[in-house]
Amino acid sequence: MPGIVVVGAQWGDEGKGKIVDLLAEQADAVIRFQGGNNAGHTIVRGNETFKFHLIPSGILYPATRCVIGNGVVVDPEILTQEIDGLRARGVDMGGLRISANAHLIMPYHKLLDEAGETRLGKAEIGTTRRGIGPAYADKAARLGVRVQDLLDEKILKKKIAAALHPKSLTLRPYDRRPELDLQSMTEEYLTYGHRLEQHIADTSRLAWDVLDSGGLVIFEGAQGALLDIDHGTYPFVTSSNPIAGAACVGAGVGPRDIDEVWGVAKAYVTRVGAGPFPTELDDDTGELIRTRGGEFGTTTGRSRRTGWLDLVALRYASRLNTLTHLALTKLDVLSGFDAIRVCNRYRGPEGAEFDHFPYHQTALHHAVGEYDELEGWSQDITECRSESDLPRAAREYLDYVARATGVPVALVGVGPGRDQIVRLGREASAVAAA
Repeated sequence: MPGIVVVGAQWGDEGKGKIVDLLAEQADAVIRFQGGNNAGHTIVRGNETFKFHLIPSGILYPATRCVIGNGVVVDPEILTQEIDGLRARGVDMGGLRISANAHLIMPYHKLLDEAGETRLGKAEIGTTRRGIGPAYADKAARLGVRVQDLLDEKILKKKIAAALHPKSLTLRPYDRRPELDLQSMTEEYLTYGHRLEQHIADTSRLAWDVLDSGGLVIFEGAQGALLDIDHGTYPFVTSSNPIAGAACVGAGVGPRDIDEVWGVAKAYVTRVGAGPFPTELDDDTGELIRTRGGEFGTTTGRSRRTGWLDLVALRYASRLNTLTHLALTKLDVLSGFDAIRVCNRYRGPEGAEFDHFPYHQTALHHAVGEYDELEGWSQDITECRSESDLPRAAREYLDYVARATGVPVALVGVGPGRDQIVRLGREASAVAAA
């Protein structure tokens, strides 16, 4: 059985949770490999809606081991709340494992995040202010506190003190905040350690054991490729690498353990926060897509910016991740448009046209989309369950995307429900088609 990576192929919020949930039904393990609780994956099961922030999307299957990998930064307060909330709803949490090597978000990380965005003013990046960036910064600076440190009071206190020392000047305005008291912080995090100890494990070995025994492992990414800290629209990016290559680093497996890479994209595009957006619709059409699609953040509740599908960016994400399959979500949101526009190239400020994603941020900030126009459809497609059920124009839209990206479309979302999926059997792997 394969190792399958599932990543966002746009600016996040593409519906990865739903796709992971579908694939996880047959998986032996689901491993979240990067990001923190700045992500939010929503799954609709019947009349119930589940919103995950740190816990992998496969947790609704009791037989599936769900792993928070070493590449994730963990806020133990949020994680324990999420565990308690799911247990209260009858979800079995026995299969949850947390990498001992994952880094922790500390109270001072949240304060630093808030202070940094406030200081930037109108030039703010648009972070969720959850402390994600400062936690990754401490990890790189070798000042991080790891999950395993929750199990040793002496090491925990020593590491917190070492991390606080170089931040003393920046944190001076918060000196009287009780959460920054060294002893109180140590005691609070030791309590989290007692709560989480049963879940802490050597998760790399767990992954190896599953893979070596022929099991199926899903590697779950958060955010999207265009928010990658190295390859995204820097500095308007996240603080980790939400691309397929990072699955190996963030889960502790080797490149040959990856057999398939699934990219998830909406049938249009959304973005949260600041940064360039060449196909943005700042008009009634954009508002209509936002309303129809329910485009409000799972984690923050912020309104998402909306735009027509950007194939220049999608081709870039496809190559960056070497996608083997595409899952296109929210196709139903486009029902009712007489015509659907698709961006196939950009126009620069001096009129030059190009069909590649610009490497220079100045060019990207000034780029605007150049569009092809496709026929729309009026039919409600939320009850479609096979490719033949879809209107001709909708099928042509999917074919157009597949040809333009060079990646087959395997799954199509036609509504929020778990069953509102069209499987394109000739393109789906054996796992997706089952």
